[in-house]
Amino acid sequence: MEIILCLHNIRSTYNVGAILRTAEGLGIEKVICSGYTPSPLNPNLLPHLATKIEHQIAKTALGAEKMVPTYWTDDLKKLLKRYKEDGYQIIGLENRIDDGRKYTLGSPTLLSRLRDKAVLILGEEVQGIDQALYDDVDLFIEIPMVGKKESFNVSVATGIALYALKTAF
Repeated sequence: MEIILCLHNIRSTYNVGAILRTAEGLGIEKVICSGYTPSPLNPNLLPHLATKIEHQIAKTALGAEKMVPTYWTDDLKKLLKRYKEDGYQIIGLENRIDDGRKYTLGSPTLLSRLRDKAVLILGEEVQGIDQALYDDVDLFIEIPMVGKKESFNVSVATGIALYALKTAF
């Protein structure tokens, strides 16, 4: 499965770095950053802030930030539309939502609906995916939780979801 990761409104540079490291390890084609996700590629950042962010991301990415093609967009909705037109399925990693498009990771129902090209959207650590993007999403996936906590850290959830999607085919 070809997967493009989209990091939208991720707050932590350390989460971004960990996600990049996981993306590299699982052969993700590219990563798109948008919203207020910390990225040295953000053209709105002053140079000294871009350098600071770059160093913080590198602490957890451990070189993966130089290996995974990473891009910045100021217009995620437009970019998602273009990917849809190119045959990509838009998947949101989310939990705690009541939506008929939500499937549990690993379920046979989800596996029958997956395509071979996808954009996986990750949202803000606490609030999740920006609701303004919901109309662009073809389906949502959730990781079943069996403990008392309601969610995983976004970088851990990314690893679980990517591995499950990459091995689904």
